[in-house]
Amino acid sequence: MSPAVNDRRPARVLMTGDAVGGVWQYSLELARGFASRGIAPVLAVLGPVPNATQLLEAAALPALRLIPTQLPLEWTATAPESLHAAADFLAELALSCDADSIHLHTPALVGDAAWPAPVVAVAHSCVATWWSAVRGSAPLPRDFAWRAAAVGDGLERADAVIAPSGSFAALLRRVYRLPRPIAVVRNGRRAPRVSDTAARRRAVLTAGRLWDEGKNVAVLDRAAAQLDAPIYAAGPLEGPNGTAIRLSNIHPLGPLDAPQLAAEYTSIQVFAAPSLYEPFGLSVLEAAQAGMALALADIPTFHELWDGAACFADPTDAGAWAATLGALLDDAPLRQRLAAAAVERAREYAADAMVDATIAVHMDGIAARSPRIPALAT
Repeated sequence: MSPAVNDRRPARVLMTGDAVGGVWQYSLELARGFASRGIAPVLAVLGPVPNATQLLEAAALPALRLIPTQLPLEWTATAPESLHAAADFLAELALSCDADSIHLHTPALVGDAAWPAPVVAVAHSCVATWWSAVRGSAPLPRDFAWRAAAVGDGLERADAVIAPSGSFAALLRRVYRLPRPIAVVRNGRRAPRVSDTAARRRAVLTAGRLWDEGKNVAVLDRAAAQLDAPIYAAGPLEGPNGTAIRLSNIHPLGPLDAPQLAAEYTSIQVFAAPSLYEPFGLSVLEAAQAGMALALADIPTFHELWDGAACFADPTDAGAWAATLGALLDDAPLRQRLAAAAVERAREYAADAMVDATIAVHMDGIAARSPRIPALAT
């Protein structure tokens, strides 16, 4: 281990992430912040290899060492043994790169590996909380149960756990009956420079993993049939696990890279997020930073983050969505007031605040290394 451990600040952090959704942007934002503060980031990417655009984004961070592993993701692994093997591989990688601390993008990767440094596990989402929000009290199917068990074990064994909102932290504690504290570190993004938005189109945009049932794009598709303005959707219609959605009334834009998506954010009036399940919602933050008026699902996370800066609709009611979106599109003063409030609120979710709070969690983990995870002799 490097001498940095002695003063509690890591010199090198092994991070994990994936290139499928918002975790990619989160990982790059965090890596950029680590590097600017003298912490060397090593990012092990699980799941599909980053595409050409993503590789260019990573290459723009010269301090970042990127390691595509093609290890299975928590939700694409076929058996518990796959996750245990991934944890062992990552623990060995942490040892070989002399990491002072480990930053896992899911608690499911903690496993029973012999980690050589403190482990901070970030719960961006998980199958059990997704199931609770989307399917209610129905029993977990077997394929979900063992994945949830892996997350539960990781939540208990990690040196520290981070959640991106207080609402999601509370849901994690309830679903997993977890007595330990969870550090709330809200996601952050650097605010883009937004040009004059006077020419925004009278239209609605949604963005994200459109195939994910938790994003609830289907209700927006039904609402679109009742709306006299187009709704556009940016993102993939099919996920790596084969889940897909067909849209009848929404105009799909397909997956967009960051500049393309930014252009949509700054040219359309209203952003809609009808999610049934949302631990944070990076696309909402990006839309707010770009000056869009927000129409959000009436769920605890969105109220926690955006009360007073958005309007809300029942995520199960297509008619309510059509009415809410129509009101925003037709009422320019309301739309402009909410857009301004969203821009102001978004300033609270800055990248620097996220990075500094995350480093503080790592420093606490180094100072009080839990004996529950055995350390390798060095």
